Amino acid sequence: MKRNIFKTILLSACILQGGSALAQQEKAEPGKFSPTWESLSQYEVPEWFRNAKFGIWAHWGPQCQPEAGDWYGRGMYEEGGAAYKWHLEHYGHPSEFGFKDVINEWKAEKWNPERLVALFKKTGARYFFAMGNHHDNMDLWDSKYQSWNSVNMGPKRNVLGEWEKAARKNKLPFGVSIHSSHAWTWYETAQGADKKGPYAGISYDARVVTKEDGKGKWWEGYDPQELYVQNHALSGHAWVAWDWPEGTSVPPQSYYDNFFDRTVDMINKYHPDLVYFDDSVLPFWPINDTGLKVVSHYYNQNMKLHKGNLNAVVFGKKLEAKHKEAIVWDVEKGVPSECQDKAWQTCSCLGTWHYNRSAYEDNWYKSAETVIHMLIDIVSKNGNLLLSVPMKGNGTIDDKEEKILEDIAAWMEVNGEGIFDTRPWCIYGEGPSTETAIPLDGAGFNEGKNAPYTSTDIRFVKKGKYLYAHIMKWPSDGKIQIKSLATGSPYCKGEIEKVELLGGGKAKFRRTSKGLLIDLPKDKTPNPISLVLKITNR
Repeated sequence: MKRNIFKTILLSACILQGGSALAQQEKAEPGKFSPTWESLSQYEVPEWFRNAKFGIWAHWGPQCQPEAGDWYGRGMYEEGGAAYKWHLEHYGHPSEFGFKDVINEWKAEKWNPERLVALFKKTGARYFFAMGNHHDNMDLWDSKYQSWNSVNMGPKRNVLGEWEKAARKNKLPFGVSIHSSHAWTWYETAQGADKKGPYAGISYDARVVTKEDGKGKWWEGYDPQELYVQNHALSGHAWVAWDWPEGTSVPPQSYYDNFFDRTVDMINKYHPDLVYFDDSVLPFWPINDTGLKVVSHYYNQNMKLHKGNLNAVVFGKKLEAKHKEAIVWDVEKGVPSECQDKAWQTCSCLGTWHYNRSAYEDNWYKSAETVIHMLIDIVSKNGNLLLSVPMKGNGTIDDKEEKILEDIAAWMEVNGEGIFDTRPWCIYGEGPSTETAIPLDGAGFNEGKNAPYTSTDIRFVKKGKYLYAHIMKWPSDGKIQIKSLATGSPYCKGEIEKVELLGGGKAKFRRTSKGLLIDLPKDKTPNPISLVLKITNR
């Protein structure tokens, strides 16, 4: 009898701390890759990704429903903060109306994935990303290992499945972002209680609400502890705990197993072409090798699907040199100051990651010009840009975002030839913006710190015998000087046969010791954002 009681207690503890009391259920695909850095270093970035250059991301889930910005599911439990105040005003106190209840508010009633993906493709995207789950720990597919998923609750739709269908219909490579490894520390604010006011000392819902409390309520039959996974000691602030430093509350094996099963289940069902992990290096690295196991499974399965060819791409942040041999470096909201030997990616967004109404009302979206300038700089340095277009909880984007996408599409229609399928040149650029390095801050976060571009700021890429010179601003006098193409330049030793303005025809030029001097065609402004010169070099 005592043995059975102990077994029941152990089972309950496992469910509370990991989402599953069972050992790992999904089987890893055997093959060329095993879960070590040495084995994964056999990876080579597929050419299709290097050619693609530009992707669009639907970073969309239940945290978009309040339209109150990033990390709502954590911030709503931080007494006195902006999200907490918004939550009190619109939903009530988090001891009575928690994030689990925000999920129930999210209905996605106007979501049309086919329309959106078609729009993103028209904008110029060569791959599409959907969010599979965020730190809020809700899976956005028919998850076998997380009952808190979008099929069971919220919109009651297979969000990932519908995104995947729309991407395949539009012939775009399909990516999925996975952020759930950090739910363990990210949700720790939900363990707390107000320190002052009428609710002082009353625990927020995540710490105390159980499956039994759901009887007669919308979430009857579901255990909130499976969502919040907060039956553990506090680690402190999520930023401090992000890289799993000493002193962080460490998850049990059941939590790692549950992450593996959920992620592999997603991979096996939807066969994504790209997988993004919102982690330093990989999920749980360096305290656990679950991330390595997931990646080796993914690579092996992808090779099996593609008859021995590996077409998959995996992203991680804050990578060391050995990690960049195995996966692709992602830089969040930032750009390195120099061209990179290996393909890499910047991820950024028009506003905040999760929809924020103030970005619309106060007009602080990135402009099409800002996005295009970022893209040009990134591509010149051997990178790709993944751009998030924030979506409302109802599944739509707003009219200002649509206008930005239209403006990007108009620039791409004229100048996309100088972006897609290109490779870095001998140097990435010239001009004032190349003279001062802007260091990355952790995972990235240096965007917007450069001085405004001028017509002397130039970025280069090549394709076959052609060199494309991106002039970041239109010159007021219609004249361009490219110093890197002067006579005697070590970068360009052959003859320059022709210079064309994309969308504007041939341009007059002469080559001197001071540079390639170009007179732009008069009264030709193919696009106001910037211009591209196509230079034929023999």
